[in-house]
Amino acid sequence: MKTQQTTSVLFDTPGPRGRALTRAFNIIAIIALLAFFGYVLMVMNRQGQLEAEKWTELFTYRAWESYFIPGIISTFKAAFIAVITSVIFGMIFGYMRLAQNAFVRAIGTVVVEFFRAVPVLIMMIFFWLFLGRFSVFSPSELPFIAVVLGLTLYNGSVIAELLRSGVKQLPKGQGEAGVAIGLTPGQVLRNILMPQAMLTMMPSLLSQFVVILKDTALGYIISYPELLAAARRFGSGEGNILQSLLLAAVLFIIINFALTMFASWLSGFLSSRSSSGIKKSDGVPGEVDNPNPDTIQMFKMPKA
Repeated sequence: MKTQQTTSVLFDTPGPRGRALTRAFNIIAIIALLAFFGYVLMVMNRQGQLEAEKWTELFTYRAWESYFIPGIISTFKAAFIAVITSVIFGMIFGYMRLAQNAFVRAIGTVVVEFFRAVPVLIMMIFFWLFLGRFSVFSPSELPFIAVVLGLTLYNGSVIAELLRSGVKQLPKGQGEAGVAIGLTPGQVLRNILMPQAMLTMMPSLLSQFVVILKDTALGYIISYPELLAAARRFGSGEGNILQSLLLAAVLFIIINFALTMFASWLSGFLSSRSSSGIKKSDGVPGEVDNPNPDTIQMFKMPKA
């Protein structure tokens, strides 16, 4: 009786010695990591950073009412608006990058590639300084506008590229079938390909929304009162800026982890729906759901 051996294309399966070495290296890495954290805690204790007073101030009513909750609300506000505007921007310029007209396609390519190459922080600072010269917005609204514009242009360009790649990954028969029933190439792109690309790239889009939420932290440089800026203000006033920034980091981790888990769940849900839909529509080869009795009678063999 032959035993079936499974091998990996990328690397050979390690033998007993290889597994022992891997286990030893993992143990050494864990010990080194624990030693590093122990050293950090020792230094923090030596400098008085582990005193209870520096940590208990983080969980007072005043800290959350005046600093952390307003910071979280400002973060969600900028991220929510930026998500909407980024999706609109991405759909418009993603469509332009897939247009039949070469001139329109060239404009979409230049805009998308330019804003993808410029760092988000530079765009935020540019709009903050540029719009401030014209007094179009009030000084209190200017940081919010600059943050949303910077996030929209960068992440919208990334979404446009995601949609373009999603359309390119679709089978060619989708577009050919639309043309065969009389649709124009533009109608095929709008009504058939783009909706499918949105559904296909949904996990990547949700991951980009997490990036938008994290990038709102860059707004503290232009005085936008988001979560990181609120933590810095509270820490500067109470003398526990390290503890405040650690709490802000934990809050960001919790929020982003929740969004990532939602993205994973939605990806699995959409995959299960699409696979179940295919099974329901295709069925078992050769079988017909709810067959017509007249059709069965027609194909019955006559008795000899």
